[in-house]
Amino acid sequence: MARIDLDLAHSYKPNPQRDEDYALLPLRMSFRDGGAYALLGPSGCGKTTLLNIISGLLRPSQGRVSFDGREVTALSPQARNIAQVFQFPVIYDTMTVAQNLAFPLKNRGVPPQRIEARVGQIAEMLELSADLDRRAAGLSADAKQKISLGRGLVREDVSAVLFDEPLTVIDPHLKWQLRRKLKQIHHELKLTLIYVTHDQVEALTFAEEIVVMTRGRAVQIGSADQLFERPAHTFVGHFIGSPGMNFLPARIEAGHVHVAGHRLLLPPARAGLADAGEVTLGVRPEYVRPTAAQAPGAVPVRVLRAQDIGTSWLLTARAGEGEGAPLLKARVSAEQAPPQEQGLAWWSVLGPHTCFYKNEELIA
Repeated sequence: MARIDLDLAHSYKPNPQRDEDYALLPLRMSFRDGGAYALLGPSGCGKTTLLNIISGLLRPSQGRVSFDGREVTALSPQARNIAQVFQFPVIYDTMTVAQNLAFPLKNRGVPPQRIEARVGQIAEMLELSADLDRRAAGLSADAKQKISLGRGLVREDVSAVLFDEPLTVIDPHLKWQLRRKLKQIHHELKLTLIYVTHDQVEALTFAEEIVVMTRGRAVQIGSADQLFERPAHTFVGHFIGSPGMNFLPARIEAGHVHVAGHRLLLPPARAGLADAGEVTLGVRPEYVRPTAAQAPGAVPVRVLRAQDIGTSWLLTARAGEGEGAPLLKARVSAEQAPPQEQGLAWWSVLGPHTCFYKNEELIA
């Protein structure tokens, strides 16, 4: 395993001039030895480009890649000692499951006894033990991708194992099981794992730390709790969560927050924002609460819709007057009776979990 340090940018154009010309804008980040990371973001945000630069399949147009302090920017994946698992299975159909799992070890000259032990260990972890003597050609797509995962995990000497959306072809029920299994494997084997996905559930289930990316930028690196509780960028607040964070235009002056046509007292803990001016107020639907009229931190809303989503109610309201007023969502427990649709109510939006943003960046 290795600590991986990046200080780079990448453009597929020969002479980039604008931010839009870059697939990856300048970034500096590190992946610690033995960590489990996810690169999370929508299609086209740069996560696969970043993974391919780490692996050596792509050389950055600017900057450097280092493993344990040694620059490897010009080295191939083989020279970097990287294992990579792709979106679709990469296996030999004419070989048995055991032969497929053993192949990377045989290529490295690992002793036969050690190969047998390691193949048995990985097969057991991935629940492939019963299929070890079967030819891969006769197996389902799910089983083939499990073999592909096993081939990536079987070597003990790799600097890192890189996954490029490896569960895309997997049945949804098995996908959940494999996400949990990968987390267990990481805890047992202590490999450095970097996992690309556009699925936030996949990232939050698997990774210790998540790199959220948009438009070629890594906008926040943190744990699932950090991304949920304190999104460093409005994109993170929008992208993480279902539904995402509510955002309301606001103005802070003279120790008060003006939001949705209402004036609220700024909590003492946010005194440093007393005259912040124009801001965006962000609050998760989980922290919006129906409350009594004129309650501290609450604004009047008109409830438009109440949806029963099983474990909770998802309420949608308009905060402010007129059709152009912003929408606000609240998630409340299933035990609470939902308000009448089209009704007037007061909802708390200002509290310890409220975030404030300027130019899309978190300020408090």
